[in-house]
Amino acid sequence: MKLSNNQFTYASARMIAATVMAASVAFSPAVVLAADKDAHEDRAELRVKDMHAKLKITPAQEAEWAKVAEAMRDNAKTMDTLTQARMDHAKSMTAVDDLKSYGEIADAHADGIKILTPAFATLYADMSASQKKEADTLFMHGDSKHTNKKTGEK
Repeated sequence: MKLSNNQFTYASARMIAATVMAASVAFSPAVVLAADKDAHEDRAELRVKDMHAKLKITPAQEAEWAKVAEAMRDNAKTMDTLTQARMDHAKSMTAVDDLKSYGEIADAHADGIKILTPAFATLYADMSASQKKEADTLFMHGDSKHTNKKTGEK
């Protein structure tokens, strides 16, 4: 079977999946990207604060929110470790090493989402209707960067 130039390869699909997962961990384009080796942790900390404010977390929800924030921070630390190792060895990696490294990062993204999801689901179950609507918007549409330019809708 001949593949056309428009068809995705397995590597392309993995790259897209990892990018989507990374965006999910960061959740919002409104977060300023950090340029140093602790970029994931910096973005995660900004995102924790941003989400806490946007979701209007109540004092009664703080214990569940703390679990969500911890998962976000832990995921960021894992990603920092893996991406730093990848950068440190980039010049000496073979193609196979590069694929393995990329696979470790993609797997870490997936594992991070698997950890974050139940923590967030518990919090979400205790949210008010307006908080749920805001959470749905944050996760489904991101922020203003994802606004439909033709309709102005998010």
